[in-house]
Amino acid sequence: MAQFKDRPGPLLEVLHAVQAAIGFIPAHSIGLIAEGLNLSRADVHGVVTFYHHFRSAPPGRHVLQVCRAESCQALGAQALAEHARTRLGVDFHESTPDGRLSLEPVYCLGNCACSPAVMLDGRPYGRMTPARLDALLAGLNSPADAEA
Repeated sequence: MAQFKDRPGPLLEVLHAVQAAIGFIPAHSIGLIAEGLNLSRADVHGVVTFYHHFRSAPPGRHVLQVCRAESCQALGAQALAEHARTRLGVDFHESTPDGRLSLEPVYCLGNCACSPAVMLDGRPYGRMTPARLDALLAGLNSPADAEA
């Protein structure tokens, strides 16, 4: 927090830094962040729960984000999202029971020309179909995934 506390409106920067460092915002950190920035716990908790980007639990080893923005919705993202939920057996903001994969919504990947789009572990994929998604996820069953 020392790095950001003297900047105007540092809360988002602090939350991004915490999540970048450990992968999520632990519940016990809310009070520490609030105290360090002279905010209420409610203020910090409100920001963490308002923005879909912030996680309150550790993510899976892999993170699949499905774009929910207008262009992707117009070209089949809703059906793709339903397929992903069914295939993985989880809803958005959840991880598979084995901790292998987390499913998250994202509201524009900037890949609108190739809608619908997903991002897997920070890498975008366009013109996604349920079959292409299955193939992409099947690639996670490789020996490299076992080492992750």
